[in-house]
Parts: sequence; structure tokens; C-alpha cells
Amino acid sequence: MIESGLRVVISAGAGGIGRRMAERFSEAGARVWVCDIDANAINSLADTDITGRKTDVRDEDAVRQFMTDALDDLGGLDVLINNAGTAGPTALIEDIDYADWQTCISCNLDGAFLFSRAAAPVMKQQGYGSIINMSSTAGLFGYPFRAPYSASKWAVIGLTKTLACELGPHGIRVNAICPGSVDGPRMDLVIAREAAARGRTEAAQRQEYENTTSMRAFVSADDIADTALFLSSPAAARISGQALSVDGHTERLT
Repeated sequence: MIESGLRVVISAGAGGIGRRMAERFSEAGARVWVCDIDANAINSLADTDITGRKTDVRDEDAVRQFMTDALDDLGGLDVLINNAGTAGPTALIEDIDYADWQTCISCNLDGAFLFSRAAAPVMKQQGYGSIINMSSTAGLFGYPFRAPYSASKWAVIGLTKTLACELGPHGIRVNAICPGSVDGPRMDLVIAREAAARGRTEAAQRQEYENTTSMRAFVSADDIADTALFLSSPAAARISGQALSVDGHTERLT
């Protein structure tokens, strides 16, 4: 689907959805650099063709150094995927600590800003490129008990549409992917925390999440990776400024 030899950078790309995207791009012939806050996850890339560096996406200097090293090695940049994010606290607004609010907003939004700021001049000089920001269905609906997460994911869509306006004249496309509930350990933790906050069983909470979608099912990391590959391919050459939901059609959030 994508052209072989694409130069790709993915934040939080050593585990979870980011890892699956990195693997799929690499399997398709792309040269892939990833960063991650988890040193063990970075170390697990040793036997792959993916280059990884431990980096905190909230640290301006660390992001600058990572991007300098990646761009020097890759010789340019075709695809940037701003995947880094955190679930944040699960609580009513009056029970959320300000520091927890700031951490969630910073990880989910500031990281996308810092990486996009570093990528834009390179892509402008080339006259092409694709930036993919990871939002969420929580960026399309209100999300009880998850105020900072939802606020940050709405902001990611605003950033996406604004960058699409700014960078479009230079041949650069900017889109957001909005995953629904992605099956895996991270979603298991979200369900456990929300079940505890609502005083219900994890099984009941999982069933409610499934019932919020028309297809009554979770999505997979491969579903998200497929969408990222599509948005990075010639088939998506005129798609920009969009928030694409990959969620089995969310009707509402819990």
C-alpha cells in the first residue's frame, strides 16, 4: 500500500498501538525511528529494523535532540505519527488533581506540538509529507470521568485541522485518527479504573463499552495500523484535515 523506503517517525512507538504501527511500516519497507518513555520497550526493539530512543515527549530539549538524530539518519521525513498519549486520571472534575490534569494535557497535546514543530520545516523544504495525530473518539464526544483526556483529544483535532490549513499549501497532509476502544492491556486498565470509579464489575464496564458502538465490538491495533498505512499512501493523496474514526461507529461514550 505504501511506497517502499518511506522515512517514518512514530512517538511512543515501542509498545502498544505505536509498536504495531512501527512493525507494519517496517514490514512494508519503511525506515522507522520511534521514541518511547519505556526503556524496556525500547530495548525490545534490538532484534528489529526499527531504531528506538528513550525520550519524554513533554521534554522540549529531548524531543529536539531525538528529531535531530532521526532526521540526520533518515535524510528527511515522509511520515510523522504523533502517537504518544496517556489515559490520565479517572475521576469527577472536582476530584482531579491539577498536576494530573497538566500531565495528561502535556503528554497528549504538547508532544504532538513539539514533534510537528520539528517536522514542519523539513517537510516544507521537501514540498511533501504526512502528519498523523492520534486523537480518540473521546475527541468527538463528552467523556464522563475523563475530563483531561477528552479535552486533550479534542485539542488534538483542533491542532490537526489548523496544521492542515498551514501546511497544505506546501503539499503536506495532516490528519487525525480517532480510535475507539482498542483491545489490549491499556484498555483493560482503563476499564478497571472506570469500573472502580463507578462501583461496578469490570465485566459490566467492558460490556457497556461494547454497547456504545454500533458494531458491538472493540477494534484492534492492526485496525489502527491499517488506517495509518492508508493515510501515508498515494491512495490518500487528497485526504487532509480529517478526523477519521476507527471505532465500529461510536454512538455515545459511557
